[in-house]
Amino acid sequence: MDKRADLGSTNSGVMGAVGVPLTAHCVVLSLLQMVALSSEQFTVNGLESPVLVPLGGNLELSCQLSPPQQAKHMEIRWFKNRYSEPVYLYRNGKDLPGEIVYKYVERTELLKDDIGKGKVTLKIFKVTTVDSGSYHCFFKDDKFYEEHIIDVKVTATSSDIQILMNPPNITGVRLECHSGGWFPKPRMEWRDSKGEYIPATSKFHSQDENEVFNMTMDLFIKSNSHWSATCYIQNFVTHQEESISIVLPGKMCILSSLTATLTHTCYSITS
Repeated sequence: MDKRADLGSTNSGVMGAVGVPLTAHCVVLSLLQMVALSSEQFTVNGLESPVLVPLGGNLELSCQLSPPQQAKHMEIRWFKNRYSEPVYLYRNGKDLPGEIVYKYVERTELLKDDIGKGKVTLKIFKVTTVDSGSYHCFFKDDKFYEEHIIDVKVTATSSDIQILMNPPNITGVRLECHSGGWFPKPRMEWRDSKGEYIPATSKFHSQDENEVFNMTMDLFIKSNSHWSATCYIQNFVTHQEESISIVLPGKMCILSSLTATLTHTCYSITS
């Protein structure tokens, strides 16, 4: 028997037979489109360059869904090193402050004015040095999720810089340069009157309870060498710099105290 006879001799029979593979084809296409949609539902965009924020200031980090879409029903999570330790967490239309890392409690806020377009802004108040690092802006819709990472650098500079001169002796004089209130650890060096680098005799730094750096640098000037020096310090991140110079007189005097009598012994220091 001719297999085509099974298709029937009427138009309705032909259409019905042809309609089966067409329907199946449409179903397959629909499934493929759904898979493609679920795997490319959205991306998360935000700043690509590092964000600089001064110590003690307020920080705002924004991210946006692309294409823009409603995100009120999604989970929105900001975290740094660990997904399980959120800086901020929003889920099912509610903020969940009880689940965030303790050091961010009452220091963070999620601005949701444009959440209908898929845009949110994380605000961190009174930034500290521990707030430096990479922040993940994470959106989750059912089983689909994407994130964007923003790098934050906290900085601190100081104009508090001074040079102390110790009492000279017959071989020369020791200078000390002090400056505190820097983050991260700055570059610190001595320079001569021409701006040329002078090796420091010694360098030392410490950090306070806020991890801010306090810097100290010594320079011993021999009696027959440099007669002026500049203490130079620079923040590597912001490139902001501070400096202070000292010019030594032609004669340096040694002060000694003997039974309340001051005596002065002077030595020449020439360039």
